[in-house]
Amino acid sequence: MDDKLAIKNIENYIERILATQDNDGYIGIYDKELRYKFTGENGELWSKATLYRGLLAYYEYSDNKKVWNALVRAVENVMQNYPIYNSNPFYAGLDFSGGVAHGLTFTDILDRMYQLTGDKKYSDYALFLYFNYSENFTSEKDVQLKNILNLTYKLQSHGVHTYEHIRPLIVAAYASQSKELKNALNIYLQRINQSTTQTGGPIGDEWIAERTANATNTGYEYCSIHELLDSYTLLLQKTGDSKVANQIENIFYNAAQGSRNPNHSGIAYLKTDNSYEMFGTKNGEIEANRNQTRFKYSPAHQDVAVCCNPNAGRITPYFIQSSWFSEGKNTLVGALLMPNILQTCITGNNVIIQNHTEYPFKNSFDFEIQLNKPTKLCIKIRKPNWVKSIVCSETYLIDNEYIVFNRVFNRTDRIKLRFETNVKVEEDINHEKYYRYGALIYAKSIYANQVKGKEYLPGFADYMYKPMQTLVQYKFAEGQKATFKNGKINTYLLNTATNEVEGIQLVPFCKTILRQVSF
Repeated sequence: MDDKLAIKNIENYIERILATQDNDGYIGIYDKELRYKFTGENGELWSKATLYRGLLAYYEYSDNKKVWNALVRAVENVMQNYPIYNSNPFYAGLDFSGGVAHGLTFTDILDRMYQLTGDKKYSDYALFLYFNYSENFTSEKDVQLKNILNLTYKLQSHGVHTYEHIRPLIVAAYASQSKELKNALNIYLQRINQSTTQTGGPIGDEWIAERTANATNTGYEYCSIHELLDSYTLLLQKTGDSKVANQIENIFYNAAQGSRNPNHSGIAYLKTDNSYEMFGTKNGEIEANRNQTRFKYSPAHQDVAVCCNPNAGRITPYFIQSSWFSEGKNTLVGALLMPNILQTCITGNNVIIQNHTEYPFKNSFDFEIQLNKPTKLCIKIRKPNWVKSIVCSETYLIDNEYIVFNRVFNRTDRIKLRFETNVKVEEDINHEKYYRYGALIYAKSIYANQVKGKEYLPGFADYMYKPMQTLVQYKFAEGQKATFKNGKINTYLLNTATNEVEGIQLVPFCKTILRQVSF
């Protein structure tokens, strides 16, 4: 917030965008003879969704009424040209139309406009878009209502579409308050769980193709990780469900960080939980007539598509912005745990809460609270699902897996918490075992040779990895203890090469490149 040059660059960008707005309110990428007249693939709603998210974010940061008025006119232009229940915005013929399908996320804009104004015309229009999408032919058909309600249907579409389309379904379900749509949402979320690994990695390599998640055989795209996390943050906002917050933290602290290169500036376009090689293909498999390069680390992924790297830049802000919620007039809810600072206003009183913590690597929290004057507040902190016991500096209540502090807080105050836990062994749908301590999943790191690829700028290059030695896989050994010490898990696993049980040290999944995580 103090980077004046960056802020000035953003302001200049916003002014350039607003200068493109036509007299009828249109802001978009098409000239007048093309707008809203498509019979095939197009990016009309997709480009608007992407651009308007940025404009909305800037408006909420700046309270700039010029930006808000431009947005209102731009959204009105869409609704006028695609009249509600009297137009067909998602008709795109019978060919592949991924851009049109991405356009369903225009509901992101409509939902936020509804939240900011309370005007139901925005939520009603979002419901119309979902129904129109469900009625048209599309190659990205997982979220269509008829397919969700078909209990024999299995997810099969492009992963990124499937996970971002949770949001339009959420918005439609809550806009309509329809039992059928809420039931559809529950069915869809259950299917998503079947396509997601224990680390939170959703199948996205690239199509789901009716598969269920597998630690070795199904990869996940960084875009899919981001879109699933973003969808779950919307669900958390609508429901306050602590189980959703657990899923969000799992995705961010494990799958998302486990797809970053811990030593260089780069992310994996595609990654698997069990990562035995990162040399372009999935764990070294040969793909006939194809030069696969997605399984590597890159700051750009220029040879594939440049979508995942920007999404890797978005995921942390989206995670942070969902850490606190308000509930009623005087209640603040710490839903996601991380080191952060909340600055807000409650009943005219400025509130600053700093969460001093090394979470997720340590499970102690010191919430430092500053107020203008002593104030009666209710502060809720989520109790993660892995917590065995709570050590706290004061008394508290538990309500729906939230730790509740309801009292008069002094001008300078604090809450100190510590979560006690132990090593947990989790089992996935394939009956493979994962080790968890707190929010983090742990893996056996595999020593690797690093091969540098294309260099874009000093410090920004592609990197690929092969194991230094012949790969040895391990299996879970029943009855063996697992202990946690100095940030690592010590346990015993079965060496499949020697058929002997060995002492093994596991490290945080998020700090690994090549690894075995399921046993």
